[in-house]
Amino acid sequence: MDADAARDGVCETHYVDQERVNVVAERMLPGFVFAGLAETFQALGDPTRVKILFALSQAELCVCDVAALLGVSVSAVSHQLRTLRSLRIVRPRRKGRRVYYSLDDEHVRTLFDQALEHLGHRVSDADERKGEEVGGDEELAAAGAAARR
Repeated sequence: MDADAARDGVCETHYVDQERVNVVAERMLPGFVFAGLAETFQALGDPTRVKILFALSQAELCVCDVAALLGVSVSAVSHQLRTLRSLRIVRPRRKGRRVYYSLDDEHVRTLFDQALEHLGHRVSDADERKGEEVGGDEELAAAGAAARR
């Protein structure tokens, strides 16, 4: 495959490996599973929600704490937490008159950590392609380590 075709991500010839396609077709999940995955990734695609998740990966916080931390209204944080709660990404815990939020489980923390790690690879690969020194990895590694605490 020439460099242009590889860069464009297009095959030079049209050929379907039917055996490989059949194997994968047998493993495909039902449509509702993909819809649920898409809904989860869509929820994680909002920068404010990602900031909330990072904050909650550090400590259990109430809505007022998160609002103060992010510099946004309690109403805005409450709205975002409602979305995350409906997808079981975060969970509430009432203590007296306050409601504290935390990540729902270790799966969420692992997903967040892996996304940070992937971002580190993307930054590193992009820097290497540009012929620049790899930069930003230390900060991303520190963020990933902090998220695991």
